Order: sequence, then structure tokens, then C-alpha cells
Amino acid sequence: MKTCLCLALLAGAALAPAAQPPAADKVLRLFDDLRSADAARQAGRRQEVSFRLTDAEINEYMQYALKTTARPGIESIVVKVFPKNYISTFTVVDFNAIERWKPGTIPALLRPVLTGRKSIWVDCRFLVSAGRATLSVEKAYYNNIPLPSFVVEKMISIVAAKQPEKYDTSKPLPLPFGLRGIWTAEHAVMGQN
Repeated sequence: MKTCLCLALLAGAALAPAAQPPAADKVLRLFDDLRSADAARQAGRRQEVSFRLTDAEINEYMQYALKTTARPGIESIVVKVFPKNYISTFTVVDFNAIERWKPGTIPALLRPVLTGRKSIWVDCRFLVSAGRATLSVEKAYYNNIPLPSFVVEKMISIVAAKQPEKYDTSKPLPLPFGLRGIWTAEHAVMGQN
């Protein structure tokens, strides 16, 4: 899940606080509540937090985040949430902008394919147990061309390993903020610490 939610977004000038949409307020308050609860947990106190976010709220927050914290090359992200921990993401990426931002980011072997403005659609399912999550790719498309799930999972594992946290996606990953559970229903993600 962290991969679907955590998942770096840079572009444009910051919006004035008054322009912050309600979903951004809700998500940012949730992050603050979860950080506070995690700090309390680490200090030996229990502070319960539970949440419910609709896919409309997630998408409104993602649009806001893309405007306020630039992510070179990421033009848009749309998330759809389905029951049984199934999430669909559709992202428009400008690979030329990524390469201009940080030359060499795209491996030389892949540059002929990863160029220009392309769409990436990934459907995944996650499983959470005892505060740890695993992710499996159900289907994926690159510019409407189907990709084998194992190839996309391998690409996710390479990107995850290059993060400062050095994530190993071959093992269940800990959820952020001390969360113990995350699950989905039609058009909503719920969770609790």
C-alpha cells in the first residue's frame, strides 16, 4: 500500500492556504494525527486513529499535491478503489521531463522506449497482516500496451530498493505511521493504527 500511497511529485507554485481543497485538509490532518499517534506509541501511550478516504478525496489530494510539491515528469495521477484491497492507478508521465530534471535517471537501455509523454496504468492488490503489507500487480499497461505483471513487480522492486529506506518488496513491508491495518471497500480506503 505504501507503494500505492507513497508512492515524489514536483511542479508549479505553491497554492495559498485558502486554495487548499477540503480533501487536502482532511489528508494532511490525517497525516498529522497518525504522526502524533505513532510518537505516542513510541513513548508507550496508546492513541487510536482510524480513517476512511474515498477515491474522490484521494484524487483531489493528489491533484493538490502535484500543484504544491513539484514531481518532475508526473503530470497526473488518478486512483480508483475497489473492494478486496484492489486499487487501480492511472498516471501520465513525461519521461523527457524526468531526464531533463536528473540526467541518467532513465537507464540508457530503456531510453528509446521511455521517452515523451506516456500513460501508465497499474492495477494492484495488497494484503496487510500485523502492520505489514505485500503488493501484487494484477495487470498493467504502458501506453495501452499490456505488460506482464512480473515485469512491473520487478520494476517496482528496483525503484523501491533505490529509495533512501532501501525497501525490499520481496518481503512484507511495514506500514507507515504505526498503522496496523488498511483495507478497501467500493470507492474507499479505510485504516487504523
